[in-house]
Amino acid sequence: MTRNINTELGTIEISKEILATYIGLAATNCFGVVGMSSKTLKDGFATLLGKESISRGVEIIEKDDALQVNVYIIVGYGMKISEIANNVIQRIKYNVSEYVGLQLDNVNLVVQGVRILD
Repeated sequence: MTRNINTELGTIEISKEILATYIGLAATNCFGVVGMSSKTLKDGFATLLGKESISRGVEIIEKDDALQVNVYIIVGYGMKISEIANNVIQRIKYNVSEYVGLQLDNVNLVVQGVRILD
């Protein structure tokens, strides 16, 4: 999947991998988010992804020119999960709309685990 954005200067192609990385970076820059997690749990535990594989924690689904995003995160212990989730969803929608120029129809946030902050 590539998204094309037409401007007066030409066409911009955004690949699915780049969009997933951008969404992952937007999520991890939110307060309370320890990092991204993989989509599957291994032996019931969430795996914390490194910066080089941050896009593996984002799933982009395209249906009839509508973009749905599933984001898998790990939050810090002692934080209010609902506030963190709302903040992450709003930041992802804003950043993708403002800086990429795409509208996300639905952002689903999945909290895969809780980690103690250092």
